[in-house]
Amino acid sequence: MNKVALITGATRGIGKQIALTLSKEGYNIVLNYRTENDELKELVNQIESNNVECLTVKGDVSIFDDCKNFTQKAIEKFGKIDVLVNNAGITRDTLLARMTEEDFTKVIDVNLVGTFNVTKNVISYMMKARSGRIINISSVVGVSGNAGQTNYSASKAGIIGFTKSLAKEVSSRNILVNAVAPGFIESDMTNGLKDEIKEEISKNIPLKRIGKPEDIANVVKFLVSEESSYITGQVINVDGGMLI
Repeated sequence: MNKVALITGATRGIGKQIALTLSKEGYNIVLNYRTENDELKELVNQIESNNVECLTVKGDVSIFDDCKNFTQKAIEKFGKIDVLVNNAGITRDTLLARMTEEDFTKVIDVNLVGTFNVTKNVISYMMKARSGRIINISSVVGVSGNAGQTNYSASKAGIIGFTKSLAKEVSSRNILVNAVAPGFIESDMTNGLKDEIKEEISKNIPLKRIGKPEDIANVVKFLVSEESSYITGQVINVDGGMLI
């Protein structure tokens, strides 16, 4: 029987690539999304072309009942969740002096509270199965901080603390919990930047290039594999050396 991976915020960017990569590894995929779009149908077709099943579940990770609902739909469909990837996230960048209360709380609610909401609803199934892998997508700015991102940095630092604490709680049930901290990764946002700006960013990265979503997805693939069975509570920076 195929293993099952639930991925939040999975319709584009890093989440989309994680879904595609795990489907190629034989995982049935549960795609969580917040808004309907044409890319979702295309992604489902791509995933199912790998001879696996794909379930799409709409829901806002910042709303607990939404998370409960789409978790139950995944269990009804597949009977289990072997892997959870908490990837959904937003940014509202601005200096603290200009940041509104909504700018701060919305980012915390989606990125950090959302990670709690989904994990809380999935963890009981993993504990009963005495098996599971949870991968939380943090960020290098959760480690280093970044001007103009106090809200985002706080949310991603919180995910790191959440990861380490949960890893200690559930290790006896053979559930491994790790975080991946991406650096500067190609996305819809970076694709809109001028070439000279991208070149300037690359100069400050030791490997002299912006990362690709595949760079993150390949680390997730390793962390859900048997080869990583002695790794838990860790934060793996995938940043081209930015934090050296």
